[in-house]
Amino acid sequence: MDKRILVKVNDLTDFTTEILISVGLPRKDSEITADVLVTADRRNIESHGVARLKRYVDGLRSGVINPAGKITIIKETPVSLVIDGNGGMGQPIAQSAMELCIVKAKQNYLGFAAVRNSNHYGIAGYYTMLALQEDLIGISLTNSAPLVVPTFGKDMIIGTNPISIGFPTKSHRPFLLDMATSTVPRGKLEVYSRKGMAMPDSWACDEQGRPTTNATQVLDNLINRRGGGLLPLGGGTETTGGHKGYGLSAVVDILCGVLASGAVGLDVYGKKDAPSEVCHFFGAINPEAFMGLAEIQVNMDYFINMLKQSAKANGQTVIYIAGEKEWVAEEQNRETVTIQDKVFVTLNTIGSEFGLQLMAIE
Repeated sequence: MDKRILVKVNDLTDFTTEILISVGLPRKDSEITADVLVTADRRNIESHGVARLKRYVDGLRSGVINPAGKITIIKETPVSLVIDGNGGMGQPIAQSAMELCIVKAKQNYLGFAAVRNSNHYGIAGYYTMLALQEDLIGISLTNSAPLVVPTFGKDMIIGTNPISIGFPTKSHRPFLLDMATSTVPRGKLEVYSRKGMAMPDSWACDEQGRPTTNATQVLDNLINRRGGGLLPLGGGTETTGGHKGYGLSAVVDILCGVLASGAVGLDVYGKKDAPSEVCHFFGAINPEAFMGLAEIQVNMDYFINMLKQSAKANGQTVIYIAGEKEWVAEEQNRETVTIQDKVFVTLNTIGSEFGLQLMAIE
């Protein structure tokens, strides 16, 4: 049974921040990272929320993540940047890169950045939202550890490589696509494994390339490199469109890694206990480069209304747009949020090393 623990958002954010500071991450970087993690939980994306904190603590302690790593601009034009993250924490690196893109978009209509030598940056949509807050179109992509089997393959070569794109609207919540290019991200398997649940057989394959419902087995194979892995968006065959997800994932690796002369595919997390060399790609587009913010917002509302007012399938009452469920969840979870009891215990186990305790709301 999935038992939930209710905590205050501010308590969870402060606790996460203090843990990161305790393992050597500067306060500002810790605050940014904590906000990204807690935002994921508030948006009900628990696979990328505070459940990931132990991963970051371990990375900072082992040297995989450089707590002092800051961005270096390698190349710059009026509309683009190539950035080296110098092995630092992914979240503050990503935020800095998107902020630079936003400045360029406001000055020159467009701003793009390819980032190399970074680390896992959390939910892709967080950085897209930074652009949306400035009434800009936002783009956020990242490559990741090779967990996905290419179409017709049985070994992990490419990452879950998420894509996030956001568009400002007038009366609706912003359109915010945030998706992995695999059928699901690794974190979803971790959730199913923690709950002891069987997953759909379209999510992953075993070491022989056969579909499986055993999330724990797949995770063990991933950790020990026994073969198998996650399946691309669309599943394991061309018949179901798996080659399309595979193609999208490859494009993300190209934009993130190839453009920045960074790591791609097997080279991401390619060496044990060494820097991960994760790469990102960000974009901010000023609506004034096209028909202008006001007209584009009206056009977006028109399109969204067309989608939402269209005929519903039998038994269905709502057609959602990308990000809608997450916006609602974030609003509902403004002051409090629930986390899994196992995650709560893990957090307090980490906190006990530093005299920190996360309190539940009774």
